[in-house]
Order: sequence, then structure tokens, then C-alpha cells
Amino acid sequence: MIQRRHLLQLAGATAVGIAGRRAQAAAPLTELRLDYAYYSPTSLVLRRFGWLEEDFRKDGVKVTWVLSAGSNRALEYLNANSIDIGSTAGLAALLAKANGVPIRTPYIFSRPEWTALVVPKDSPITSLKDLKGRKVAATKGTDPYLFLLRSLQTVGLKKSDIEHVPLQHADGLAALRAGQVDAWAGLDPLMASAELDSGARLLYRNVAFNTYGFLNVREDFLAQRPAEVHRVIAAYERARQWTLANTTEAAKILSAEAKVSLQVALLQLKLRTDLSNPWPSSEHVHALQAASPILQAESLVKPGVDLNRTVTALVDTGFAGGRA
Repeated sequence: MIQRRHLLQLAGATAVGIAGRRAQAAAPLTELRLDYAYYSPTSLVLRRFGWLEEDFRKDGVKVTWVLSAGSNRALEYLNANSIDIGSTAGLAALLAKANGVPIRTPYIFSRPEWTALVVPKDSPITSLKDLKGRKVAATKGTDPYLFLLRSLQTVGLKKSDIEHVPLQHADGLAALRAGQVDAWAGLDPLMASAELDSGARLLYRNVAFNTYGFLNVREDFLAQRPAEVHRVIAAYERARQWTLANTTEAAKILSAEAKVSLQVALLQLKLRTDLSNPWPSSEHVHALQAASPILQAESLVKPGVDLNRTVTALVDTGFAGGRA
């Protein structure tokens, strides 16, 4: 009798819980929170023209934009439930996912070459091996930081072989210009600005080490609001297609927002940003699986984490399907 009563109580509690979750899922959306970033030019276009505001206004939904200064910031906001959708590099998203941040990626906002290792124009450093024992600025948890680790690995060096100076991207560039660090793992448009405005040299480039621009969605938001996510992706598609057709105008928007010259913005958009393939696919899965060993080699994830499985849990190849 006690067991039966317990089962009935449990069933009742479960039913209440399910009903509560359904009610929560069915509640009207009142605010859509997403980021914009200088490393994601289409987000700047989307924000400038107000296409999301126009779409969601008829439903009484407020659209709130938050600036992400780097992948690390976007991931912090997602993990803290401060935004619903955030822009990051692919490998940075994988690192976060492996460490428990509940996100999925249903859209690729770019295929960039947005990072390289940068030194001052008169630096005596001429090769990766010359970085041994040197001060190198990089923003932890971002593509430039992981690019740095992968680059060092190509010449048999580890993070312990350099003095890593953890600075946010803009502060890293300022430190390089002030001579406080010997090298910097750069990020566009700041990196392009360093090249064109102060003659900084790109010590090491490797487009294959630049992981894709991932538009990440919190898992609970994606599960509860698939229609709204489709609408966001459709707006991103509108911004992508407009940018492809109006690259110079898009560069002007990037220039104004990031406060860089038009030449810097054009370098980033025309020469280092590929907007041709926005749909997550096996290409992105394989790229992350190839990049993931650095996370374990540098002990950035817990021992035993199955990174291949984490990649497939992150990259949502079926959500948008090219039909947003």
C-alpha cells in the first residue's frame, strides 16, 4: 500500500512537472537576446537594418543586442543565460561544449581567416621557434588562443614554452604596440588594422587552423523555440546574401561599428571572409574532429571526454537543412 501510494505521488509529481515544462515552453516569447560582434560582419548588417526587429515586432517581441568582444565573452553570456544566441569560433564552441556549456550550432555565419600570429614590423622574431621564452598575448578560450597552441605544436612547442599573457583581443593589440609583449594572436578587424596602420607582420598564417564562425543557440531555447530560431537564421541568411551583393557597403558598416578604416574593413571582408557555405555539414564536423586533439594535448578538457561525440552533439546538421 505504501509502495502504491509512493508510485501515485511520484506519478502525480511527474505529471505536474511535465505540465509545467509544457506551459513554460508554450509561454509567449517576450524578448529575443542575441549578440553582435566585429568578427561577424553579417551580425552588424543584421543589426544595422533592424530586420529582426521588423519581423518580431508584430509578435510583441523585444530584440536585445549584446556586443561580444570575443568568443569567450559570447560563451560566458550563453552559459549565464544572458543571451539566447551567440557568435563564436567553432573550436571555441567545442571547448565550451566539452566543458558543459549547453549549446548547439544550427548555422555557420562565415568561413574566415580571422586569426594569425602577429609581431611588430621591426621584430627580430622570424619563425615560430623564435617564440620560445617570449611573451605572447592571446585571449583564452578563443580561436586565436587555440590557433596559438596549434601553431606552436607544429614546431614541437607547448604553451609552457612561452609566457602566455591573457588579454582580451583589443588589449593584446595595445600591448603589442606598446612593446609589452613580443607577439599577439590576432583577430580581425584588429589584426588587419595592425597590418595596415602600423605595419605589423603576420609571423604565421594557416587558414586551416582558423575554425568556422558558429552561430550557437542555447539548447533549451532551441528545443522550446525552433520556429523563432528558424526566423533568426532566415534573417542571417538575408544579411549574408545582402553582404555578398553589397560587400563595400557592408565594409562601411563594419568600419563604422568597429571604428577601423574602410581599407581595414575591406581587407577583412573581401580577402579573409568566406560567406559561401552557411549550412552545418560533415565538412564542419570533420574540421572540428581534426582540430580537437589540441584540447586534450593541452589539458583544456577533462580526461576521458569523447570529443568526437561532443562534436556531433554540437554541430546540428539537421536543424536548418538549408531551408531557413
